[in-house]
Amino acid sequence: MTETLSPKPPGSTPGNGVRSPEFLLAMDAFGGLRRDLFRDAFAYRPLPPMRTDGPLTRHLSDRLRRYAAWTPHAAVLFVAFCAAVITYTAGSQRGGPELLIWVASGLLTGVPVAMTLIRPVGAWWTMCATTVVMSVLGRGDGLGWPWAPGVFLAQLAVMVVVALRTRPRTAAWMWVLTLLLGTVMQFSGHRYGGSDAGTMAVTSAILLLIAVVVSIRREAEQKITVQQSVTAVERDKRTVLEERTTIARELHDVVAHHMSVVAIQAEAAPYRVEDPPPELTQAFATIRENAVAALTELRRVLGVVRAEDYEAPDAPQPTLADLDRLLANVRDAGLEVTKAVTGAVRELPQGVELSAYRIIQEALSNALRHAPGAAARVEVGYVLGGVGLRVVNGPPTGPAAASPGSGHGITGMRERVAMLGGEMTAGEVGEDGGYEVTVFIPVTAAATAGEA
Repeated sequence: MTETLSPKPPGSTPGNGVRSPEFLLAMDAFGGLRRDLFRDAFAYRPLPPMRTDGPLTRHLSDRLRRYAAWTPHAAVLFVAFCAAVITYTAGSQRGGPELLIWVASGLLTGVPVAMTLIRPVGAWWTMCATTVVMSVLGRGDGLGWPWAPGVFLAQLAVMVVVALRTRPRTAAWMWVLTLLLGTVMQFSGHRYGGSDAGTMAVTSAILLLIAVVVSIRREAEQKITVQQSVTAVERDKRTVLEERTTIARELHDVVAHHMSVVAIQAEAAPYRVEDPPPELTQAFATIRENAVAALTELRRVLGVVRAEDYEAPDAPQPTLADLDRLLANVRDAGLEVTKAVTGAVRELPQGVELSAYRIIQEALSNALRHAPGAAARVEVGYVLGGVGLRVVNGPPTGPAAASPGSGHGITGMRERVAMLGGEMTAGEVGEDGGYEVTVFIPVTAAATAGEA
């Protein structure tokens, strides 16, 4: 008989059976302790300057904002100075050679606090060593056991700064080990009076809790900011794709019309010539087949980009000849608008006519939404190399209502202009809040003649 071996469950070891969940939890906890406080404890991690785009600092001048960026560093160094001064003052009454010892003690107390700016975890270990040294120097002198006043302040400052610069789990480990240090020092120095380990435990717990909450909130804000940036980029990309899809759907009728004309003319051309050669008949037949195939592929592509709720228009696509009707509708909506046409009016390619109409339509819609009560002016200039458009509106005379649109009308206009190889500028004019959209669309003479 063959014995079937079942796979060992997670956490099992050869010969020892399955490890308990408590053991695994303890091992994970000690692993976290090793990663947080032992691995690369003295690594160089400088504190970066503070951001100056907050609600208060953003109103400062550029020079003051450069200085304000170093506010956290100045605050830490100030606390380090205070801790050093308190330590020195508490032991300086002795005089004599011992005065030099307390000068060194003051420096020894302030160094770990300042060290948090470059090596935060290493600063905490240095502070623990400083606590042991200072407790030995201050035994029996009524300076506090094991934390003298200056050392007490420095210990709290180091723990708070490290908690703000690391993960919340590090703050918990620091509090536990600090409490353990105070307990050991209390039992080893009981003959020197009472201990302030309990005060340190309560005070540090409160301050560390506040620091952890601030750190978690700051990290959440950073994640939200990053997510908002990613969302904004994705939204812009989606908007551009939607605008290009809309343009493709609108230009389908224009391109389909041209392809249909090519197919019809290619089919009718042989009948206009008496006894056409077979080669000519075959050439026109090939042209017609290619035109029909291209029209079929165009419709297939349109089916891919067409939205589910898309309905094919039941009227021809608008052109600049329909501009007066558009302006009449805009006036009925409450926008006072005038039109000026310069140059020799001529028929342009259908794609140019449609895009020019849509650009003017979108610019006037923006004026209606964002500049209520303003007056607008539409200028169309026919020049030798193309057509120029300019839509400008004055400042609003009342508050603008919330717009239900997507807020990407300018993006759509730019996409249309870029598709036709033109140029576009859009922005505020004057100091009163007016807005101007200027577009130039190149049109070659050959394209105009072909359209005619």
